[in-house]
Amino acid sequence: MQLQYSPYDFDVHNDPYPYYARLRAEAPVFRNDTDDFWALSRHADIHAALSDADRFSSANGAIRMEPAFWGPQAEQMFSFVAMDAPRHTRMRKLVVRAFTQRRVQALEPRLREIARGLLAPLLERGSFDLMTEFAGPYPTEVIAELVGVPAADRDMLRKLGMEIMYNDEQSTDLRPEAIQAIGAMIGYYTELTIARSKDRTDDLLSGLLDAADGDDRLTPEEIVSVLILLVGAGIETTMLTLGNLWHTAWRHPDQRRKAFDGQIDAWIAEGMRYEPSTQSMLRTATEEFELHGVPVPAGARMLLLVGSANRDPAVFADPDTFDLDRDTRRSLSFGHGPHHCLGINLGQLELRVALQEIVAKVADYEIDPAGVRRLHSSNNRGFLALPTTVTAR
Repeated sequence: MQLQYSPYDFDVHNDPYPYYARLRAEAPVFRNDTDDFWALSRHADIHAALSDADRFSSANGAIRMEPAFWGPQAEQMFSFVAMDAPRHTRMRKLVVRAFTQRRVQALEPRLREIARGLLAPLLERGSFDLMTEFAGPYPTEVIAELVGVPAADRDMLRKLGMEIMYNDEQSTDLRPEAIQAIGAMIGYYTELTIARSKDRTDDLLSGLLDAADGDDRLTPEEIVSVLILLVGAGIETTMLTLGNLWHTAWRHPDQRRKAFDGQIDAWIAEGMRYEPSTQSMLRTATEEFELHGVPVPAGARMLLLVGSANRDPAVFADPDTFDLDRDTRRSLSFGHGPHHCLGINLGQLELRVALQEIVAKVADYEIDPAGVRRLHSSNNRGFLALPTTVTAR
């Protein structure tokens, strides 16, 4: 059967891993003429591309291929993630001044409060949808607390994020509703930034307004782009990762037992290798090159299949096995190189706190397969619905 691969294909969304295995074996540099990209699927090649920002540029976008997200305008949605040095270096340095380890660690008590508050009524009922009732609201509240979004606006922002990220129909472009949601989100964060510039509080938005390197400061437009990036990187990624961890552990009861017996950090690390919520990253080739006998022209759009790299048998023995005792240090789920995920500490803290709070109250659980709904996205993998019934400790 002829090898076909597209990140828009619903069959790929249902199970991409057999496609990845064929790509690694038969076409490690795969050309898709219809969608106009070259895909890299082997760990070594993706690691090398992520390490080399000079030859693999992020300036047209680094996350999604749809026309609204690809091109010079990508930085409006993805901020410094869609930039190269020196602009990337400058903005990242300023954001780091606001996004401090102290600010992240200080959130932990509040994270536990949020998790417990959301979980209490769900555990009392015994049955709930993990995605809509916990995995979605939890990181929304966390990021809103971090940024300083008023409580009354948080649900609206989460719904706008969902409109932008997912598509129920197989398509290579965004729905009109998604375009409208992008505009609404830009408008909202612009107004919030203006308001906060007049009245500072102890939150990330105030920190971004005050961040300085000598006389250099972030412009209001740059701050808005960082806040919008946080919707995808801070809310969607955590939400989908929680769902993937929950579903994967349910399918592997022996490993679930280890996780519930205390191996929560291993559950997170191996779960993110085995089922990463971000399946791919993008780059633009800045010069012509040849790899595995395939010539690739300058300007080529390069799809880096991180989900495939994490299942590469050249790096991970028996890669399709979910094993909490595995060494996951070479996983590429948080990226690599100059664009390595800035929010890794916050993301891991959010996941650890959520799972610790659940495991403290839950002895075991079941998922109803009939109610499971998978989302459709060109780069994200995860669920819209995971109906769960828990057994209390």
